[in-house]
Amino acid sequence: MLDEDGDPLLDLNDTGGLIGPRGLYREITDKDTIAEYHYSGLLMTRVLTPKKSVTDLSYSGDKVSQITFNGFLDLDGDGTIDTDSISYTQLFTYGPGGRLTTISENRSVFRRPPPVPPATTPGPMALLRKAKSLYTLGYDASTAKMNSILMQNGPDVAGTNFAFTDYSKTEYTYLGDNVSKVVREYGPYNNGVFGRPITRLGYDFYEYDTQISPFTLLPTAYKISRLLSTEANDRESHILSPNNPKKASVTDLVPPIPVPVIRTTNYNYDPQTYMRKGFGINYIYKPF
Repeated sequence: MLDEDGDPLLDLNDTGGLIGPRGLYREITDKDTIAEYHYSGLLMTRVLTPKKSVTDLSYSGDKVSQITFNGFLDLDGDGTIDTDSISYTQLFTYGPGGRLTTISENRSVFRRPPPVPPATTPGPMALLRKAKSLYTLGYDASTAKMNSILMQNGPDVAGTNFAFTDYSKTEYTYLGDNVSKVVREYGPYNNGVFGRPITRLGYDFYEYDTQISPFTLLPTAYKISRLLSTEANDRESHILSPNNPKKASVTDLVPPIPVPVIRTTNYNYDPQTYMRKGFGINYIYKPF
């Protein structure tokens, strides 16, 4: 199996696999390619996802400085890509020691209007709404691991003064180097005051193996951007971990007796201990 440059890939057969430096090339299911990663040298510069969606990464030195996305997302996590088109640009700011501190985002959503009789087809994509978000990252003083993300969000309406109207707070807990629990709550925000949370969700990751996660090959800034691209993507927070969880759950923490929804998997690995199949997704690698 070859990539677009004619380089050999680590395929799904039981072979000796790649030896030496590698990159993650594709995430595929039995039905579709859900992500294809492109590189310039050793830097990942583009990601192709379903419905011709494109994510482009720009760098300042070896650090991601900007990510732009144009395409379609599964915003509610129901397994179906939404029909609204989304474009966003994220700018990344780093603090002392090169640590990512803030991400600012401008997002636009486009929708086809319904047909106007006698026409029977929807009209062209038109701007539905715009929004601005600011993500502030926090770190544990003793471990230097990211332990929180504060999001402030508001509608960007022409002719009005912009103000944040909503927030979310996400807290990360680790077991060793692996993310073991994520709790994210959402609520209203008004003039610097955080309102009572309306939604509170918990994500737990258990039974980590000791093998290598394919996501260790992707830039951390991109992985955080991927988690922030939809509210449903917090369930993928294990991509921040060096290893692979065999069990994951999502729990609505608002009801008096929360009931988790649990997923489990058995992994397949290559001889170099990189995970190559889990949770119904196959991971294809390419050599550098």
